[in-house]
Amino acid sequence: MAEQEFDYDLFVIGAGSGGVRASRIASSHGARVAVAEEFRVGGTCVIRGCVPKKLLVYGSHFAEELQDAANYGWTVEKMSFDWPTLRDAVLKDVDRLNTAYTNTLENNKVERFLERATITGPNSVKLADSGREITAKYILIATGAWPVMPEFAGSEHCITSNEVFHLERLPKRVVISGAGYIAMEFAGIFNALGSNVTVVNRSEAVLRSYDESLRDRLLQITMARGIQYRFNCPFERVEKQEDGTFHVFLGGQPDPIIADVVLVATGRRPKTDGLGLETVGITLGQRGEIPVDDTAKTACDSIYAVGDVTDRVQLTPVAIREGQAFADRIFGGKETTLNYDCIPSAVFSQPPLAGVGMTEAEARSAFGGNIRVYSSDFRPMKNVFGHRPERGLYKMIVDATTGKVLGIHMIGPDSPEILQAAAIAVKAGLTKDDFDATVALHPSMAEELVLMR
Repeated sequence: MAEQEFDYDLFVIGAGSGGVRASRIASSHGARVAVAEEFRVGGTCVIRGCVPKKLLVYGSHFAEELQDAANYGWTVEKMSFDWPTLRDAVLKDVDRLNTAYTNTLENNKVERFLERATITGPNSVKLADSGREITAKYILIATGAWPVMPEFAGSEHCITSNEVFHLERLPKRVVISGAGYIAMEFAGIFNALGSNVTVVNRSEAVLRSYDESLRDRLLQITMARGIQYRFNCPFERVEKQEDGTFHVFLGGQPDPIIADVVLVATGRRPKTDGLGLETVGITLGQRGEIPVDDTAKTACDSIYAVGDVTDRVQLTPVAIREGQAFADRIFGGKETTLNYDCIPSAVFSQPPLAGVGMTEAEARSAFGGNIRVYSSDFRPMKNVFGHRPERGLYKMIVDATTGKVLGIHMIGPDSPEILQAAAIAVKAGLTKDDFDATVALHPSMAEELVLMR
């Protein structure tokens, strides 16, 4: 098929963070672009993920702020919380962002099809509702990931992170299955808002990819805040009672846990089901992910993939960078790829933790004993005045030979905000001496980064 016979230069399946960025940049390079989205423009992060979740985190923080207010001279009378007010405000902001992302596509002359698209050939897709066949020189898959719901008796009574933003009322008792970042974040939110929270996990570790010292500190703090944990306990079944509550039965536990909401947060899988990838010879990985090379190309030369649907890093900023790199390379003539070293990440638990680069365990595995670990274990000033015993912990992992900083990890108030700046230093390859040569900004928690000895 000659190039001029294609309906579009680029057809994007999925209008999330990666798909929207790729569409906008490709169009700015003069490409004719269309995008298909079966739900709402904006994707997981904007519609049912990190953005609305962070707003819930902000809302839940007021419980602690109001409790501490008296120590700062404030008198707060008749303190109460209304879940529907917070929920509806969050959902209203999601609507705003959906409109903003839609306007971005329109302003960049990207045609939108609000229906599901499946691949029918190397250069063709079919729209599910209209049945229309569309051709494109290139196809980009950016369908993201979807929450996993394991199979067990009564799983139909459980919700995932997709539905948690739409609860009619604040549950008094919440059982959360899983101990990854989504589970720990919602455990903190509901605990702060006054719910009784139980986290159930098949293993005995929380947040397995993060530094062990930080994980242990988070576990200690959250237990002191009232979150209960059941480790090494698989779900057996969930039974709905006549009064609308649920009995959650766990392996090895004689008595069930009573809950008003059961949230399953045991991971996410790439959303590749029914895309038609088999028609173009694309074989999926074990988790259903699409394998791609360093240019985001799949096994089919005209089809590319970016974001959580691939076998790379599942983070929104990564999807955005991948989408832009793809569009710049294919339509802008720029030979650019994404470097996956030293990508910062955070967990908006309460307190939050954040990290960049190697953990202590990873560094010891890579460098043997030839590393140095610096740390600062301190009580944030705010906690002192608020009569809270919780302590922050910062760690710096250093190559003992060169002095290069291999990783920085922290838990405590505002850790994600502080780490973003520190990540620049780690990415740039700065040394411990460079940190030591920097004058502390006092009084702040961030100054601990340049005071570790």
